[in-house]
This record gives sequence, C-alpha cells and structure tokens, in this order.
Amino acid sequence: MSNTILAADDSASIRQMIAFTLRRADYDVIEAENGMDALEKLGNADVLMVITDLDMPEMNGIELIKKIRIRAKYKSLPIVMLTTESAATVKQTAKAAGATGWITKPFTPAQLIGVVSKLLGNKT
Repeated sequence: MSNTILAADDSASIRQMIAFTLRRADYDVIEAENGMDALEKLGNADVLMVITDLDMPEMNGIELIKKIRIRAKYKSLPIVMLTTESAATVKQTAKAAGATGWITKPFTPAQLIGVVSKLLGNKT
C-alpha cells in the first residue's frame, strides 16, 4: 500500500515543513502549490491522505475538498485542513465539505504527526 501524503499549500516554506516532518516519519510526500495543482497530482498518485491549506490561489481548500469528495474513489480519504483560521464557522464549513481533521497554524511537528497517526491508524 502507498505511504504517500499529498500536501497542498501556496506557501513553499509550509510545504517544506510538512514534507520534512512527514518524511522523517517515513511517509512519502507529494507537494502541491494550490488546489488545482493538488487535484492534478492526486489523479496521478495513490495517496493515504491529503493535507490542505484553506486560502490558496486558483482553488481554495474548501473547493479542493469538495472536488475530491465527489469522486467515489476518495469518499473515505482522510483530508486535513491546515490553516491560520480558527473560527468555528470556517471549521464547520470545512467539515460540511468533507474535511476529516483540522490543524491550526502555526503547528509543531508533533501536532502534525499526531493528527496523521490518529487519522491513518494502521493504514501505513
């Protein structure tokens, strides 16, 4: 089974931090610059999880989640929203779109690994 996580964020430094943290935990990481890039890369890969920022150009995280969820293949794919937003209304919108989890920036590597481990369980 794939050990790959797709990380979508328009900030190169955030993508690098996510990738560095996950690679140290023995995951492969595919990086995407925005939602459109993520959708394209998702179609060409077998991934365990998607981690996405909320505010990105071309396609934001909510739109990305909705586009992923309409595909039957990804109905149960864990999707984590990683954002500076912490408002309950935004979290509810993300959850209604199909987000599985939420991490507020700034985050620690331990927080990221904790959420990934919790959502993936024994899938790795």
